[in-house]
Amino acid sequence: MLAEHLELIEAIGLNLFFLFIFGFIGLSIYDVMNKNDVPKMGKVVVYFVLFLGCAGFIAKGIIQFIWESQGVG
Repeated sequence: MLAEHLELIEAIGLNLFFLFIFGFIGLSIYDVMNKNDVPKMGKVVVYFVLFLGCAGFIAKGIIQFIWESQGVG
């Protein structure tokens, strides 16, 4: 059973790893910005850039899923 679903387990594990990494990065950025009294505009820019990184991984996953379902990759 495990050998049959190893690729699926690896994909889910990798996605969860990225979720936790982005969460920890967000928490550490939040802590550093609050300790240093960063202005609101600076916080918005930093979180927007972090969001773009997350959105890139989400878009990559969607594109990869579409391509694999069409037989391209």
